[in-house]
Amino acid sequence: MNKADLTKRPAEVASMFDEVSTHYDRMNTVLSAGNDHLWRIATTRAIAPRPGELVLDVAAGTGTSSAAIAAEGAHVVAADFSAGMIEVGTARQAGNPRVEFVQADATQLPFGDDEFDAVTISFGLRNIVEPKKALAEFLRVTKPGGRLVVCEFSAPPQPLLRNAYYAYLKYGMPVVARLASSNAPAYSYLMDSIRAWPRQRQLAGWLRNAGYERVAYRNLTGGIVALHRGFKGAAS
Repeated sequence: MNKADLTKRPAEVASMFDEVSTHYDRMNTVLSAGNDHLWRIATTRAIAPRPGELVLDVAAGTGTSSAAIAAEGAHVVAADFSAGMIEVGTARQAGNPRVEFVQADATQLPFGDDEFDAVTISFGLRNIVEPKKALAEFLRVTKPGGRLVVCEFSAPPQPLLRNAYYAYLKYGMPVVARLASSNAPAYSYLMDSIRAWPRQRQLAGWLRNAGYERVAYRNLTGGIVALHRGFKGAAS
């Protein structure tokens, strides 16, 4: 069984996701008590995809988020570092002409400058060894005036909820993962990565430092998840 650690070595992270790819979406629903569906709806609304737009979905996994975006009429490039995720996603989205899969490193995207109307990443930024470099790449491939939407686990600002959530991560999630997953050790990485991830204001600062304008965030489920959005400046 493969489990990445907080050094986030790309080969280890990719291998870990390869191993869990078949049951990844089901486990997300189980571990989040079904809230993953609500977070996906909120993310799609924040992206506000329109027919004819080109959207890059980074760390797209099996394409569940990409399909939700494509349902609004946009064409979605679903990029992921894991070959296993892409294999499962390609099979699941085989009948969807508005979703195409590309294996890609988020810090070295194989796309031209100013190519996408919107870029989004859900629950993947914290798995990237150089997230600030990835944010710079997202800005590069976004069209002037385009937007970035980041959906990521965060820290509930209310202490009681935060403590209860961290207790679930430490004690509850490992039990559920052992019962429901074929690679329970991989899900202990999830707890480690969430606890180590910057809080909302710090991540918003990263977006501003990368060059995004009108950066804002809002909490979902009491701050267990935060939705960040920023815009690329218009061409001069």
